[in-house]
Amino acid sequence: MTGSSADRLRRLRWVLTAVFTATNMLGLVAFASWMIREDARQGVARTDAELHRVTSSVSRTVIFDETIDFSLVNTDVLNDRCPQFAIMPGGAPAFQAYLSRTECVRMDGAVISGLAASGVRSGTVVTGYQKGIGGELVRVRVEPLLDRARKPIGAVVAVADMRPEQRQHDRLVLMVVGGCLVLIGGLGVVGHVLSGRAIRPAAAALQQQEVLLAETAHDLRTPVAALRALAETALDNPTQRADLLPRTVRLAVRMGGIIDGLLVRARLAAGVEQLAIQPVWLDQMVAGVVEDAPADSARITVTAAPTKVDADPALLQRAIGNLLDNAVRYGRQPGAEAIVHITVAGGTVTVADHGPGIDTALADEAFDRFSSTGGSSGLGLSIVRWVAQAHGGTLSVYNADEGGAIFELSLPVSAP
Repeated sequence: MTGSSADRLRRLRWVLTAVFTATNMLGLVAFASWMIREDARQGVARTDAELHRVTSSVSRTVIFDETIDFSLVNTDVLNDRCPQFAIMPGGAPAFQAYLSRTECVRMDGAVISGLAASGVRSGTVVTGYQKGIGGELVRVRVEPLLDRARKPIGAVVAVADMRPEQRQHDRLVLMVVGGCLVLIGGLGVVGHVLSGRAIRPAAAALQQQEVLLAETAHDLRTPVAALRALAETALDNPTQRADLLPRTVRLAVRMGGIIDGLLVRARLAAGVEQLAIQPVWLDQMVAGVVEDAPADSARITVTAAPTKVDADPALLQRAIGNLLDNAVRYGRQPGAEAIVHITVAGGTVTVADHGPGIDTALADEAFDRFSSTGGSSGLGLSIVRWVAQAHGGTLSVYNADEGGAIFELSLPVSAP
């Protein structure tokens, strides 16, 4: 399977949707088939029960003596109702055939006579299907008439038109098929929603992984550039190597700390680790971050009062570094050096630059991942806001009256 991880997850979602829908569809089709067959069987059973009522009732009203008397049959209400019936000799000693007064479906007399003959010959009840004169499907029941010696002397043939049952069955089939189509569509939608929920943890983990990689590249860019500058300076000025070596070591340590902080954040987001909260001297941390930052074409000043906050040192150092990096990169006028002033007091770090400022309408967007008003990836400020929120603090941005953007990172102050 080719493509990105996100593409594979999307394909997996459609596969899960298809499997869920197909599995439920098979069960639904099996149930619908059973329902249709059962309805057809019950329709035939209802018709057979009605035919049995007619043949048994008529058989009991026929009087057997020297002759066959149909006087009671003449007065029976079944004469005027459906199903229709006929009393036929069927090859037994001849008597005049009797037909009910209501013709529900037109039948060929030869067919009725043949059915009666089959009943007389077998001496048992015969059921089956025949065709009417107009091609109608009819259900028939043949019940032999037995004399006192239990010998067949004729047969009662009852005929029922199956078209009403067939129409009722067809309506049920349409309802079942239509209902199945609607349910299958609904199952597809439900399956898509459920599959989306099923892969949501994987998608979230993938997003965290992508963000982690992007943030790693973002955070390492500045110290790597500073490390390269120190190395080039050491190569060009051998006499300064002893002074540059401690700074190089500190940068390497900071890079390791950045990586550790990213791993900690990933574990925090996964819920497998807690913040390492401890008292931190905020003014001293800011001074260290400024000292390690590359100062090429940038003028950075710090005004700090001793301030102690409760925070995770690695994450807080990373947030301050991102604020400073953002100010140095984008807080300058075209062709001029960056001028950045940092103030530390009362648990708040204020970073002010002399750049073009920031559109207040886009301030919230600037804090979102992969979004920035200055052409950057936008990860730096999103990390700062995440760190602030993780510590119960806030990140605010506004423009100075004389120009430039001001970012304020506020954190809870340690209890005295």
